Amino acid sequence: MKKILFSLVALTLVVLLTACGGGENNNDTGNGDNGNETATENNDQTDNEGNDSEETDDGNESASNNGTIDITASNWKFDQEEYTVDAGDVTVQLTNEEGLHGISIEGTDISIEGDGSDSANLEPGEYTIRCSIQCGQGHSDMVATLIVQ
Repeated sequence: MKKILFSLVALTLVVLLTACGGGENNNDTGNGDNGNETATENNDQTDNEGNDSEETDDGNESASNNGTIDITASNWKFDQEEYTVDAGDVTVQLTNEEGLHGISIEGTDISIEGDGSDSANLEPGEYTIRCSIQCGQGHSDMVATLIVQ
């Protein structure tokens, strides 16, 4: 009986510890930046083609005229603290870089689980973006702001 109980406890611990993929990123490029900067630079080039977005000094994106924002989630953070978009029809695209995440934007009907997108007509204001999937110890830190101008 003790062996069964011990096995169940051990199995539960293994599942809990691996549930959110909290392991190290094994994509080391050898230059100490683990490849994230290149991916961000490529995303910035793609995001800025064909619209009037511009990046501010603090790395946050200023208002985009195409009504689309791209959010990348990794373990216990979003790629930006603030996202800015023009009022009206807004499409939010979520990409999970590490772990499994979802988002809900308070005060809107936007809700995405895993990779995907959702749209809504938004009025000017500030909206809180939260991770909607319990993803581990840093889950409560996954908060960002959507600024609709």
